[in-house]
Amino acid sequence: MSTDSALQDGRELLDAVARRRNFAIISHPDAGKTTLTEKLLLYGGAIQQAGAVKARGEQRKVTSDWMELEKQRGISITSTVLQFDYTGNTINLLDTPGHQDFSEDTYRTLAAADNAVMLEDAAKGLEPQTRKLFEVCRMREIPIFTFINKMDRPGREPLALLDEIESELELTPWAVNWPIGSGEQFRGVIDRRSHEVILFSRAERGRQSEERHLSLDDPELKELVEPELLEQAVEEMELLDAAGAELDLELVHAGELTPVFFGSAMTNFGVRPFLNAFLEMAQKPVARQGQDGPVDPLRPDFSGFVFKLQANMDPRHRDRVAFVRVCSGRFEKDMTVRHARTGKAIRLSRPQKLFGQDREVVEDAFPGDVIGLNNPGMFSIGDTLYTGTKVEYEGIPCFSPEIFSWLRNPNPSAFKNFRKGVNELREEGAVQILYDNDESKRDPILAAVGQLQLEVVQHRLQNEYGVETRLEPLGYQVARWVTGGWPSLEKVGRIFNCKTVRDAWNRPVLLFKNDWNLNQLHEEHPDLELNAVAPVVSGVEPISL
Repeated sequence: MSTDSALQDGRELLDAVARRRNFAIISHPDAGKTTLTEKLLLYGGAIQQAGAVKARGEQRKVTSDWMELEKQRGISITSTVLQFDYTGNTINLLDTPGHQDFSEDTYRTLAAADNAVMLEDAAKGLEPQTRKLFEVCRMREIPIFTFINKMDRPGREPLALLDEIESELELTPWAVNWPIGSGEQFRGVIDRRSHEVILFSRAERGRQSEERHLSLDDPELKELVEPELLEQAVEEMELLDAAGAELDLELVHAGELTPVFFGSAMTNFGVRPFLNAFLEMAQKPVARQGQDGPVDPLRPDFSGFVFKLQANMDPRHRDRVAFVRVCSGRFEKDMTVRHARTGKAIRLSRPQKLFGQDREVVEDAFPGDVIGLNNPGMFSIGDTLYTGTKVEYEGIPCFSPEIFSWLRNPNPSAFKNFRKGVNELREEGAVQILYDNDESKRDPILAAVGQLQLEVVQHRLQNEYGVETRLEPLGYQVARWVTGGWPSLEKVGRIFNCKTVRDAWNRPVLLFKNDWNLNQLHEEHPDLELNAVAPVVSGVEPISL
């Protein structure tokens, strides 16, 4: 390659990284995550009309929810990727599951995100699932932007909501805009930086709302907004100014300060001001941690990692897709990459850009983007793909499941489809699969964080593989991996009040009925090291059913 073309490629890469913003939305179920996602797409021009979550009659289906069970229940239980362009920026929105039983899938998605938007219900404030996901963001040092939703309904005092974020999450909030009124009297917001007032008028269902921009000292304002609502908003802003916190982007990017926005996704109030400010403040694609240190996104050679696998997104083609987060360099269609775990060279001939269930062939992609690759069984979650010097990104760990059930196949003639379905669903991380140590017991054990995960596996086995199954619960609630593997377990000898099983990588896992039994084992065998998070796998092929 000539020096001139190398310089040109370097400039293109620099420009592409500077224009990209990548984020995931974290929230408790029912806080309005799917609605906010739709409205962001609406403002980004990616869709013409937003759909309601639970589609009725001729109303549009939600773009990001595609699985049949999601449509029936009106919840997001898988995560998809939505890419759109807005004001010269390319935005990658990683849509996360909205149901608490799917926190592991959310964790994997957060591994691919550079920013997170924490969505709160104005009436409920911080909820358990939000706290749990916030801890994952803190662990990964992801910048957090807070959107306080449903301001058009009766809710708590805005100052109390900020105080809760500060005291419970130890995260400094900085209100970028401040609400004028709430509930039926929610009129708009004041931008704290410019002192501009943005008033909203209700939009026709599914359309962008009308906004009016006025300065705070505009005499017309008194005719448009009740004086007492405006006075209260100004007084509360003065209180915030007196508190002395400043908006510091370094602290935002370090995950120590959260910019806060108020609005209502359902009525489109405040979505555009949020999107504009977010693009200005959000972190661009950053260096990711590889085994030999951080990998700069401006490294000329391509690298990326698989953070999600999904089977049968298109029922007509029975396909399997690996979602790859591009971390460095430029990805190009038909390029040959190296698979770090197996060392094999792979030609990536049909890469796809995904938008919910729709896809198109992608010609190139840059750091921060997510591409879909056809997956004929060669990819696992956490796999690294690269060109040039070898790069291997840190794997994505599995968490301790809390529900365990035998998965029975009552129809022996359907065993081939049963085996195929179980292996493919394990590959994509829909559920963890464990095996009994007794070789004669061939049925797999499903292990999950929540009951709905098991129901989804059964639903998908029936709808996608034509296999009817039966679940038989095991009476265990706690799983622990043995740090030293089988040799450590053999040293200890016989142990009681727990069941020993193998995971898909043939590692010993101990199942306990409760924490009391786990503590009892700790007391009897203090040298036996146990871990609630599965060790990260690299270079090992999993067991198939």
